[in-house]
Parts: sequence; C-alpha cells; structure tokens
Amino acid sequence: MASPNSKILIADDNQANCELIEAYLAEVDCDTEIAVDGQDTLSKVASFQPDLILLDVMMPKLSGFEVCEQLKADPETRRIMILMVTALNELGDIERAVAAGTDDFLSKPVNKIELLKRVENMLRLKDVHDENERLRRYIQEMDEDRRSRGGN
Repeated sequence: MASPNSKILIADDNQANCELIEAYLAEVDCDTEIAVDGQDTLSKVASFQPDLILLDVMMPKLSGFEVCEQLKADPETRRIMILMVTALNELGDIERAVAAGTDDFLSKPVNKIELLKRVENMLRLKDVHDENERLRRYIQEMDEDRRSRGGN
C-alpha cells in the first residue's frame, strides 16, 4: 500500500482521536508521530519530515487552516500531502480548507475503510510527485552537462 518507510503525522489535540487513527493505521506500512496542537505540528514537520499529515482543523495555538496555509506556502514543505480531518462539514469550511491548500478532507467520525483508502491514494500520489521531481532534476542536470560540453 504505502512505500516502505512512509511517514504520517497525526495532528489532533484529542488524544482519543489520535489513538483511534493510529490504531487504524496499524495496517499501513508506515511510521507515525503525533502532534497535539498547531505549533507542535509545525515543529514535528521540521523534525519528522512526514509524507502525509492527517490534520485536525480545530486545534489550539494554530488552527489546521493556518498550519496548512503555512506548510503549502513554504517551498520546503509544500509537497507534503495534507488530509484535513474535521468535524466541520459546512460548505464554507470545505471551501476554507481548499483555499488553505489541503489536498483532501475527511469528516469525523472517521470511517476506517475510507481513511485507509485515502491514505493509500495520497501516499501513492506523493510517490508519483517525488518520482517526477527526481526525473525533472535528472533531465535538468543532463541538459546542463550537455551545454557545459558545448552541445546544443
């Protein structure tokens, strides 16, 4: 399902939610970390370098919207996949999540099958993005090398 060593950060201020999601993710070949508020999420992103963040919207210090906006605005973290997990399900909340840059969203209470399928799809998409970026850099290096040797 996931690439070996995929990293998932669970960001939620409710310990029971974190434990439930972590139990659901036991079926996924991944490493997990937990962040307890918005500021902790940003710190854990820097140290853990996750491939995917399951991000609660309503958290202390910084909301999930604010965390998502900051991560997507930074070239170093914009490729991290973000799945907002929220009890909010008003159209305005969904629009705000999309405007913040989330890659997808999931309503609470979390359905295990839906969570696992979305995690699988998002990690697969992250792998494709990473491979495309690796190939783009390789082609750019080959082009620069050819030019430095006087080729056209």
